[in-house]
Amino acid sequence: MLATRSLRFRMMALFCLVVGVLLGASYLTFYLLSKREIHAQLDRQLVESSSPVVADLVQDPDMADVSELNVPDEYFEVFNASGGIEARSRNLGEQPLALSVDAAHTTGTAFENVKDHERGRLRVIFVPFRTRTGQYVLALAMPTRDARRALATFRSMIFVLYPLSLLLVAAVSAWYVGRSLRPVAELTRQAEQMAGRAVGGNPGEPWRPLEVANPHDELGVLARTFNRLLGGMDAALRQLRQFVSDASHELRTPLAVLRGETELVLTEQREPEEYRRALRAIDDELRKLSRIVESLFTLSMADAGQLRLAKEPLYLDEVLQESCQLIAPLARAKSITIERMLKEGVAYLGDESFLRQLFLIFLDNAIKYSTPKTSIHVRLETADGHARVDFQDEGMGIAEKDLPHIFERFYRAAPPSSGEPQSGGLGLAIAQAIVRAEGGSINCQTEVGKGSTFTISLPVQGAEAAQTSHSVLVREA
Repeated sequence: MLATRSLRFRMMALFCLVVGVLLGASYLTFYLLSKREIHAQLDRQLVESSSPVVADLVQDPDMADVSELNVPDEYFEVFNASGGIEARSRNLGEQPLALSVDAAHTTGTAFENVKDHERGRLRVIFVPFRTRTGQYVLALAMPTRDARRALATFRSMIFVLYPLSLLLVAAVSAWYVGRSLRPVAELTRQAEQMAGRAVGGNPGEPWRPLEVANPHDELGVLARTFNRLLGGMDAALRQLRQFVSDASHELRTPLAVLRGETELVLTEQREPEEYRRALRAIDDELRKLSRIVESLFTLSMADAGQLRLAKEPLYLDEVLQESCQLIAPLARAKSITIERMLKEGVAYLGDESFLRQLFLIFLDNAIKYSTPKTSIHVRLETADGHARVDFQDEGMGIAEKDLPHIFERFYRAAPPSSGEPQSGGLGLAIAQAIVRAEGGSINCQTEVGKGSTFTISLPVQGAEAAQTSHSVLVREA
């Protein structure tokens, strides 16, 4: 959270700095343009006021007319060619204009700013003109106090508006940056919570997806990406905890039996038959432990992408026939009939041992979750470059809520009260890993109370089909 606040402060400071510079440059530019326009307007006023006077003097060079002028804030002087004053307006009195330019040598219209002790700052225009009596220059001066007053007012407004603008920008940036970084803050909180769950082992609050206000902007894309990431991490953490819990439970039972049998044998002298019974029990539990460890090893290799399957030529129907024969004793024990309809000579390139394990998993599950005196249907056919294997039972079926989870490790769809034997819960997970490694897929169709059908689809491109292939029905009682 401190990092988010620091980021928010830096973004606000940067935003205010940039906008402040832009506002300052804008105010300064506007001020300079206004100053230039005010001065230009004053110069136009000087030209407009001097033009009729010059025109009148050109037509009638009577300097007495200038001496009669008494216009407020307009001061006139007429200079001859030698620089002497020929006439001045009445409002000048005996105090001439304090000019720094030699009016006698002015060849064109010129402007000058002067500071007069009596009249203050003045703007002066020099207009040379010629009459029949000689060359003259008219000087017209006007005070600049109105222009300076307008510029001073504008400067005061800038000094007030600029800080207010910065404060408004800071408030807007604080609101906008806070609103924009809210997903980042929530993301940080979720990441810290996820890190605590992963490192500290504390489940904490349940994970909730980040709210995505606008899914099309950068933060929206980031939030959606992290939703997928954190969702996957949360699911992985929950699955890992469940996996550890279930694995420890599965290993605890065989270990407890092993320990009990060992303690029983070691407590006192036993008959040979009792030793043999104990050793058989120990052997059975060791086999269970071996199967669990081998299954976990297979799944770990699949997770790491290192499950290496051999690519050897074989016939799927032969592997499937052999698997059905291996599982037949379990079926006969429950009076279950295995009906096989297998297309013969289905050539395939794959790992025979893993394929046999794959088929045995589905046959074992079908027998385990079927009621006695029912049938299991096994079909093999090819279409569109794929071999399709169906395992159909007449068992209890799978509830809709359990269907999305049946391939999860240690997940059991059958409730403990169903009376069915409980497996290790790794079979379908291993089956899915094998099928994926073979480049195939698994589909399940089920109806509660009527049974389930698992369909395995395997690509057979590159494998040559046998010349003779037909379907044959075999009944295994």
